[in-house]
Amino acid sequence: MQSSNHESGFSVRLADPDAPAATGGETTGRSFSRRRRNRHGRGLRGEVMLPAHPGYRTRGDRFDDMVLDSAQRLHDIWGKTLDGVRFGVDEIPPDLEQLAANASAPPMGSYTPAAGGDGPMITVYRRVVEQACSSVEELQDLVHDVVVEHTAEMLGVAPETLDPVYRRRY
Repeated sequence: MQSSNHESGFSVRLADPDAPAATGGETTGRSFSRRRRNRHGRGLRGEVMLPAHPGYRTRGDRFDDMVLDSAQRLHDIWGKTLDGVRFGVDEIPPDLEQLAANASAPPMGSYTPAAGGDGPMITVYRRVVEQACSSVEELQDLVHDVVVEHTAEMLGVAPETLDPVYRRRY
């Protein structure tokens, strides 16, 4: 159906509700539930990678892997010296509110000596370390440096003697 506006070549074409639109490939007369895209035309909503797929990893999982890789590297270098040492990840340090009130920098990790039947524990604080980094490569380096520093504190040696590449990547 066309209508003309006086003598000019201007024309208006009304859309047929059952025919697909020329630009978007969607139909204008269909209900929202029958469309293949959302109302803004950006595609289906939902996760890109489903949790059941092997590629699905959260930031926390990737951070845990970085800590484990650093601990494994140190264990490969030092061997039995680090047997029984536990490495862990916490979200934030304890008493963070008190540290913020005193305007002091929060620690990136901690070393807890052996107590009872448990071995020594080295903890890395994920949120503090992540906020100090701007890229994934920098995050890997900083995680490794924090693990090396607290392991060196535990063993009573300088971090440079514990790992030869300590702070040489920047």
